[in-house]
Amino acid sequence: MADPSSYRPKPGQIPDSPGVYRFRDEHRRVIYVGKAKSLRQRLANYFQDLAGLHPRTRTMVTTAASVEWTVVSTEVEALQLEYSWIKEYDPRFNVKYRDDKSYPYLAVTMNEEFPRVQVMRGHKKKGVRYFGPYVHAWAIRDTVDLLLRVFPVRTCSAGVFKNASRTGRPCLLGYIGKCSAPCVGRVSAEEHRELAEDFCDFMTGRTGTYLRRLERQMAEAAEEMEYERAARLRDDIEALRKAMEKNAVVLADATDADLIAVAEDELEAAVQIFHVRGGRVRGQRGWVTDKVEEVTTGALVEHALQQLYGEESGDAVPKEVLVPALPEPVEPVQEWLTGRRGSQVSLRIPQRGDKRALMETVERNAQQALVLHKTKRASDLTTRSRALEEIADALELDSAPLRIECYDISHLQGDDVVASMVVFEDGLQRKGEYRRFQIKGFEGQDDVRSMHEVITRRFRRYLVEKERTGEWAEDTAGEQAGGSDGDGDVGGGVSGGVGGGTNGSHPLTEEDGRPKRFAYPPQLVVVDGGQPQVAAAKRALDELGIDDIAVCGLAKRLEEVWLPDQDDPVVLPRTSEGLYLLQRVRDEAHRFAITYQRAKRAKRFRAGPLDDVPGLGETRKQALIKHFGSVKKLRSATIDEICEVQGIGRKTAETIAVTLAQAAPAAPAVNTATGEIMEEDHETGAPETTADAPGDPVTAGVSDERRGQEP
Repeated sequence: MADPSSYRPKPGQIPDSPGVYRFRDEHRRVIYVGKAKSLRQRLANYFQDLAGLHPRTRTMVTTAASVEWTVVSTEVEALQLEYSWIKEYDPRFNVKYRDDKSYPYLAVTMNEEFPRVQVMRGHKKKGVRYFGPYVHAWAIRDTVDLLLRVFPVRTCSAGVFKNASRTGRPCLLGYIGKCSAPCVGRVSAEEHRELAEDFCDFMTGRTGTYLRRLERQMAEAAEEMEYERAARLRDDIEALRKAMEKNAVVLADATDADLIAVAEDELEAAVQIFHVRGGRVRGQRGWVTDKVEEVTTGALVEHALQQLYGEESGDAVPKEVLVPALPEPVEPVQEWLTGRRGSQVSLRIPQRGDKRALMETVERNAQQALVLHKTKRASDLTTRSRALEEIADALELDSAPLRIECYDISHLQGDDVVASMVVFEDGLQRKGEYRRFQIKGFEGQDDVRSMHEVITRRFRRYLVEKERTGEWAEDTAGEQAGGSDGDGDVGGGVSGGVGGGTNGSHPLTEEDGRPKRFAYPPQLVVVDGGQPQVAAAKRALDELGIDDIAVCGLAKRLEEVWLPDQDDPVVLPRTSEGLYLLQRVRDEAHRFAITYQRAKRAKRFRAGPLDDVPGLGETRKQALIKHFGSVKKLRSATIDEICEVQGIGRKTAETIAVTLAQAAPAAPAVNTATGEIMEEDHETGAPETTADAPGDPVTAGVSDERRGQEP
């Protein structure tokens, strides 16, 4: 590992002008390429105190052994040179998009004497017109089959074409009218090229011209009583319309635009592009990249634009490019795109209307692409086996952890503190074994203490079951997450863990003798957090006398794996399948905890006076509210009047009357955002909010990403 100060340029040596710089390692390999409006200012950022650098940047500068730069005249030239060098050197620390599949294009070989329509993949060739990309090759063939009756362009290979020319007989398509048969001289090379040009014009979105022309010709043929010709033209028009229907209109103003959306997490990003021509989606493609450098969404967009248009020119670069975030600065990128097209290109973020709605669709596709990419890696048996082996090696386990349990704590500023337990067996989710906990041992916000309580409660139940059976229990097949055992741990908690209650208040076996919950021990316990949470989990296991279960923690910010009693984390390679699996386990625990925490918070805000009546369930609550109309009227009712409600006996009526009488009528609730006085909800007795007022004043303005997330 090199010290950046050993190769830092001397003061004043770096020019204060636009340029492109390259970091090289000790073997002279280029490991990073970047551009800058001012080389002096940008490079100075890399040679500050290492503690102030982003971890990925710190890794890059300590891997490098030298830096060099090239001065250019403008920022646009810097952008072009950066793209060229990234393509040439393939630096390991630069963002590099890789196609998640090989996309097929509809290609017209205008560089040949007799242009051919065909499906093409791979690198684009000069002189060939491309349309797409398409998701499936059969979609191209269906479109071409419809269009050939109107534009009978050659589709045969060079060998078939030469053979037909030699024998003087066209292929089958020539006989059925789906090829103009230039091979046997039915049309000249010039006429055939005109057909190919018309085909390309139609594919670029200029559809109205050809439809109007054919409709006019059909009307003329009908007037001249050439009904067979009119019928053929009618069928041609129908074929064109069917081809157009395959691509629905998404932008009513016949816009030519590319829409780019990005979905990202800490380590990866997925990019989706929709190509819209003539208001219709003509192509779609996507990329996935490893985020091997500190990069913003705007920078990801800039790299995507370089990848998309770096080798394009003319009409291949649309007039309008819609993105989720603008590069910083945006002017050089926009000028570069304008230069590639040869005319003005608008680069902007859609704010409203059809374009904003279509951008949301592209964003959903990007999210799905990222999820699918991760799922593919996780669902492959070989990949999962390798992931488990990598985890075992990294954590120095005796064997692969076939059962992994992960725990996460969630709350909102210390309220509604809950925890989740998710289970992965053989690298796959076991949702029937998921469990949720309410933290009951103390009040307030303390993630470390909460983790200690949850681990204690879970493994105390495990020890009780082990002692009862004297051996490992059988599988608890058929259990579903989400049930409650009555002590507040949804899905099977321990009665009164740390801080209250007694153990064994509920039987640990079902009626048929199967083990109830928490019977299986994991080989690995993963906690969401760093050293403090890991230490708390380990301490809980030690207090219970359990020493055969490994513990580790996965910290979100740097994706480091922490082990008990170790000052330094285990850093798994970014491409490690083991790291991917640990991240999936951690993210699933986080999702499960937040879902439960939000549900509890919503239930608390909906709570009313009737919730304090012991033994009164939802059905009888609804019956009371339906009978009296509101809690206010119920409070003023006599016991005999309450007994008139179906299902309410005299003892229950007395309990209701006493409970409501003891609860003093609360002051009218006030919406803090609007100042509006809220009436009681007739359904629940809770304060009722208007439709346009925030119903959750505590969380109003807090994004879903932050709600319930532990600090």
